[in-house]
Formats: sequence, structure tokens, C-alpha cells
Amino acid sequence: MGVRLMVVDDHRLLAEALASALKLRGHRVLAAAAPSAGAAELVVSRAPEVCLLGTAAPAQPGTFDPVVRIKKERPQVAVVVLGPVPSPRGIAAAFAAGASGYVRNDERIEGVERAMMKARAGESAVSPQLLQQAFEELLHPAAQPDDEGARLLELLTPREVEVLMRVADGEDTRLIAAGMEIAPSTARTHVQRVLMKLEVGSRLEAAALAARTGLLDRAGRGRPAGTAAGTVAAAGTAAAETDEPSPLQG
Repeated sequence: MGVRLMVVDDHRLLAEALASALKLRGHRVLAAAAPSAGAAELVVSRAPEVCLLGTAAPAQPGTFDPVVRIKKERPQVAVVVLGPVPSPRGIAAAFAAGASGYVRNDERIEGVERAMMKARAGESAVSPQLLQQAFEELLHPAAQPDDEGARLLELLTPREVEVLMRVADGEDTRLIAAGMEIAPSTARTHVQRVLMKLEVGSRLEAAALAARTGLLDRAGRGRPAGTAAGTVAAAGTAAAETDEPSPLQG
């Protein structure tokens, strides 16, 4: 017996192609839609047995909000997500939202059909391999990268980022001024602002903070392994050799 279904995907060509293939296999397709928004409303209004919901970014926050809405208003509708080879986090997010299955979008039509039938019967429609990956992610979540570097980078203007790079390379105020073609007094002011924004008391501390948080890498400056320690040491040497009265004064 055919399944009464809907195909929803932001790519209309994909939605219509899948709908046509499923019609040829005896299923009743209520709609093949590509809404940029309103997917949940469309499914709720048509009330299919199964909704095939395509997504290109399963791990992106908010991707499965329509699934939550569908399951809240039409709990009898089984939602099967069609997506790329996902991260385990994406699979977990789909099931947490209430999806009944997850099928890779490079699956053969027979695989999609099997998932539909299982979902309509109230079973989970996901390959054992993908399900195992999802459980591994839930049990052993990957550490999230420290975003302190990104936060600090947002505090600095592009000019101040350049100054910080030069400070990390051990340049004193005179070299900074020459390299940036600005007056030494202007360079000194930039350095003072960088120290103030980073809430550090010296050039050495600023260089160490930039190295520790990856701030310079986030600014687009790749650095070979081991370079950070060298630039911090260079900054310390420059701060010690400068004839300026205080690191805090630039």
C-alpha cells in the first residue's frame, strides 16, 4: 500500500524529482514544495502520513524547528530527514526535534522508500552506522573550541590588529611606526589602545594572550607550529630593550 506523503526541500528541482520517482512507485504525493519558510505550516495543513524534509545543513541551529512544530501540531506525521553525510550532532538534533528517520540524500530510491515505510509503521528509520555515530557523539561530545580569540578580535579595529601583530613579532614603537608609515606618537597611541582593550599591562602580556587564544590566526595570519613561543619571546626582548619609560605607555 502506497504512502501518503509530502516532499519538502529548499531545492525545488530535487523535491519534484523525488516526488516523481515516488509517484511511479505507487505512492501518493500530496505536494512537492520548496518553501524558503513556512514548511511546517504547509505540512500541518496537508497532514500527510510521512514528510520527507530535505536539508543541506543538519547541524545548523534552527534547522529542525519545523520538525518540532509539525510534531507538536500533527504528532501522527512521521518526518524523515534527507540530508548530506551528517555530523553525529546533526543526526542527534534531528531525532531530538522529533524526526522518525534520517536518510542520506545520496541514498538510492529504494532506501528512501524503506525509510518511509518504517517511519509510517512507527519505527526509527536510520542506518545502524549513523545511529551509532549519533550515540557516540551524545556519550562523548567533542570539545568545543575556545572562542576567546574571536571575542577579543571583535574588540580591535583592523589597524589595532596590525599593531598587535607587530607587537607579537617584537617590534618596538619606532619599528611599528616605520612599518605602518605613521608617526611614532600615533603608533604609541595604537599600542596603548590595544593594551587597554585586551586588559593587559604590557606588550609581552598582549603577545602572550594573542598566542594563547589564537587571536592572530583568527585574524587570518597562519603561523607555523612553534612560532608563537618565539614571537612572545621576541616581544619580551623588545620590551626590555626599548628606551620607552613603561610598557603600558606603549
